[in-house]
Amino acid sequence: MQEITKEYLDEIQTLIEQGEERSLVAHLEDFHETDIALILNQLRREDVNYAYRLLKDDIRPAVLVDVDDEVREEILGSLSSKEIAEDVIDGLESDDAADVIGSLPSDKMMEVMSKAKDKESVSDVLSLLSYPEGSAGALMAKELVKVEETWSVATAIKEIRIQSKDIENLYTIYVVNSFGELTGRLSLQNLLLTAASTRTPVGELKDDEDIISIKAKEKEELVVSLMERYDLVALPVTDDNGILLGRITIDDAVDVIIEEAERDYQLASGISEDVESYDSVWTLTRARLPWLLIGLGGGVGGAYVIGAFDIVSNPEMALFIPLIAAMGGNVGVQSSAIVVQGLATSSINTSNIATRLIKELSVGLLNGVICAGIIFIVTILLGFDKALSTTVGISLLCVIVFAALFGAFIPLMLEKRKIDPALATGPFITTANDIIGLIIYFSIGSFISTLL
Repeated sequence: MQEITKEYLDEIQTLIEQGEERSLVAHLEDFHETDIALILNQLRREDVNYAYRLLKDDIRPAVLVDVDDEVREEILGSLSSKEIAEDVIDGLESDDAADVIGSLPSDKMMEVMSKAKDKESVSDVLSLLSYPEGSAGALMAKELVKVEETWSVATAIKEIRIQSKDIENLYTIYVVNSFGELTGRLSLQNLLLTAASTRTPVGELKDDEDIISIKAKEKEELVVSLMERYDLVALPVTDDNGILLGRITIDDAVDVIIEEAERDYQLASGISEDVESYDSVWTLTRARLPWLLIGLGGGVGGAYVIGAFDIVSNPEMALFIPLIAAMGGNVGVQSSAIVVQGLATSSINTSNIATRLIKELSVGLLNGVICAGIIFIVTILLGFDKALSTTVGISLLCVIVFAALFGAFIPLMLEKRKIDPALATGPFITTANDIIGLIIYFSIGSFISTLL
């Protein structure tokens, strides 16, 4: 398999410009569908459609799923409704088809549906599109293998062969009753090796203990939590009555994990919208500007705090302003990051706020005492007087303790208010700690100066 290097991309581009279709197809066939998508992402937009149409019919659908949203939009815009129906509805599993079709305008979507050959697939896609984005129902695929409890082993094997034709990976065989309610799962080992005869009912072979499933209306975060906790490669989805609707596979859960990580990273970096590098200048500016304005306001607030205290009488205190602000911001971000991670993995919840804050208080005190002791000794060795060294040391202790508590408290409160706690790991914590840290520093400095 070829490595996707700049030189190789330049070679692909040259083949496109020269119209060397056979050579271009030969080059692309050396890659996996995911790698072909990466190549298309980096081609000039006017060349994407040309390269896509040269791909084999069985490759195009998978490539269409993996390309960037902007590239997919470009490709879909060049295809007729019939071509989209063939590549998407007839060529993809229902969950992937729904993701692609859902990006089309409603009138175009219905036109595509009318052109599809497989009407059952159309029904499955429409069903998935009815679920709200971010729910387990929107994440699931309708394709699965299920057998009824009353079926004999012979009937079950025959049905499994038929149903598995539409499934890329067969992880689990689900067992349902006559009403379609999920009652268990069936392993191939039990089906092939345990049955006394081919007439043995499936109900006698099923495993009905600890059936982990999820309701279609639940959030996708719960999907990830369940699959991680119980080491599942597939999770069945049911309605409120227990009727089996579909399944969610581990690759879909991984996609959610990646999306969540990217979103949290952007929020922690002060980016308020889900954006990509290829988005417009206005979109990128709109996503970044709010937090920049908050930072700007924080800077003005910090300047006001400094101006409110008589720093002229103690000019040496200005030397340690960056230290106090930086330590407060760093401790706050550390504390909030740990809490946000715990909330994401459900190891921390909003019912034990007091316990979490007590623990952060203990950590803050220990770190504060160590850092305060070090800075006191360092300032003395550097020749600063004891009053300033004491002020800096005590201030640093107080700032670290406060920042640890504040950094833990804010994400817990945001979670309780149903607001993404990842917001707390970004500029908000840093800016707030900068201002409050300076207030603490100058207040202690003023107090100590009055004692001397």
